[in-house]
Amino acid sequence: MSIADFTDFGTAVRVVKLGAHIGARVEGVTLGGDLDAQAVAVIRAALREHRVIFFPGQDHLTEAGQYAFAQLLGSPTTPHPTLTSPAATSLAIDSQHGRSNVWHTDVTFVDRVPRASILRAVTLPSYGGSTTWASTVAAYEALPGPLQALAERLRARHTNRYDYAGEGRGSAPDSSAYRREFESTYFETEHPVVEVHPETGERALLLGCFVKELVGLSGSESRALFHLFQNRITRLENTTRWHWSPGDVAIWDNRATQHYAVDDYDGAEHRRLTRITLAGDVPVGVDGRPSAVIAGDAGHYSPAAA
Repeated sequence: MSIADFTDFGTAVRVVKLGAHIGARVEGVTLGGDLDAQAVAVIRAALREHRVIFFPGQDHLTEAGQYAFAQLLGSPTTPHPTLTSPAATSLAIDSQHGRSNVWHTDVTFVDRVPRASILRAVTLPSYGGSTTWASTVAAYEALPGPLQALAERLRARHTNRYDYAGEGRGSAPDSSAYRREFESTYFETEHPVVEVHPETGERALLLGCFVKELVGLSGSESRALFHLFQNRITRLENTTRWHWSPGDVAIWDNRATQHYAVDDYDGAEHRRLTRITLAGDVPVGVDGRPSAVIAGDAGHYSPAAA
């Protein structure tokens, strides 16, 4: 474990690396809308380097404070393209609606894939309920050259008919209603399988559970190649796992990661977190071609980031 110290703005900030490819814990920061520019710069740099960063013990943070902090990092989207939310600013990730226990990158069924997500723990089960993230950059970089070249030429269609809410346990009493709302407006987008990160220039695999098919291939060929590349993403060496405590906050680069909420707690236990996403760019492939909308208009959800 390596530690980088930043001490230029009052209280020392420590960024503690958790894995070779992904994950860091940030200490010495009290999150909120009043962070100064230097602290925000440290957080941005840590996110670029480590893909997902964790802030333990932010018990003071309210939903309003979470939103104000999010505005320092980018432009928040509406909570979701199809789901209504009790709050105007955040989406409840609530086990009573279903469990997101499949690997996914957030909201890839629209063209403007979110730049980042900010997740705050509100109610947690007495055991279990951790979340795992995987680096899609590390997965691409570990591919043999011929597989990199193949992936760079592929495109995949993502839709909201391939949602984790329908593929998880489905034990929540209102999970069917939740899924109907999730699918109430049909979205389908064609993305490059390898996207070029708009800030770092790194190449990352853009897949996950919303993938319907790989373009131009038969069903069996599509499934075989999807699983070949998806299994590379989720190799344990590319992952980091966070065991939540109340008030913890996680921020991840949605353009360089997938994540999975581990369903290892019983039905009587309740897990609820609030998520705010930041507007992102339309992904661009190695060949310079951007993603293309097949169905649905996500303009109400998010302006495409400049």
